[in-house]
Amino acid sequence: MPRKSNTMVDGNISERRFYRRSKAFGRFGMRIFAPKIMEHPHWHGHIEANFVRNGRLNYIMDGKPIVIEPDRLVIFWANVPHQLIEIEPVGSAEPELCNIYLPLDVFLVMPHLAELQIALLNGGMVCCPTLLCTYKHLLDWYDDYRSGDAERLDILKMELNSLFRRVTVLGMNFLRPPGLHKALTSTLSSQHIKHVVAMIRHVLDNLAQPLRNEDVTAVTGLHTNYALNIFTKAMNIPLKQFVLRMRLLRARGMLLESDMAITSVAVESGFGSTSQFYAQFSAAYGTSPNQLRQKYLDLLSV
Repeated sequence: MPRKSNTMVDGNISERRFYRRSKAFGRFGMRIFAPKIMEHPHWHGHIEANFVRNGRLNYIMDGKPIVIEPDRLVIFWANVPHQLIEIEPVGSAEPELCNIYLPLDVFLVMPHLAELQIALLNGGMVCCPTLLCTYKHLLDWYDDYRSGDAERLDILKMELNSLFRRVTVLGMNFLRPPGLHKALTSTLSSQHIKHVVAMIRHVLDNLAQPLRNEDVTAVTGLHTNYALNIFTKAMNIPLKQFVLRMRLLRARGMLLESDMAITSVAVESGFGSTSQFYAQFSAAYGTSPNQLRQKYLDLLSV
């Protein structure tokens, strides 16, 4: 069928083109392709949505098994290490996977999503009700994405925002619960959550600059210590550690996407010195920046 043939065109295009160097840790993208087993876990800065047809996907998410059933859109923050380890065919047709890559900063400026935003950033994986997102929706969005029309792309993002709002209003169905979902809903008000989202946005917009706690919390209008306490309760991590995590994520994306000098990567990611960058990066990833880049290039050449 011609429509299906067109949707499969991205199957052999590397995901790498979506991981561009920017404050968003990537750019908006969409693919429909034949899924393949992943030899290694990977992670990146997007909010990712997966929809599989004619198959069931078995993932390892941050060391734990997750099963994605067919014909259900599943949303998660791809910064959580994930690896597709098994593809189970369902029916006679070949399995087909649709991935939507939504840059984190685009997701965070979408209105009325504070609870979903915090849930995903805490490692939650949310499954959408079947009728809210069908394969036809995805084909229509894919046509918008490939049209090259800025207005159609803007409408697509607005429709994703509406979908996410419906998911939030109807009650989030978690395949993988966020670390602090109970505490989030019971001890933090919606206004608190909005303050946390505002702090996260400020961090992403200013990663290359020095970020003191008082600078970040100033966007809330709250006392610094009070705002820091709210952030830690919502994100299950202190603000300074969150900033470090985001800087490492940006640095990793730049190492994989570009041939930028390591010293420049360190500066663009907000590290005070190259030695500090090497120490933090090696501690986080178990390898040096140079070694990670070379390993990735070796995998691409296979």
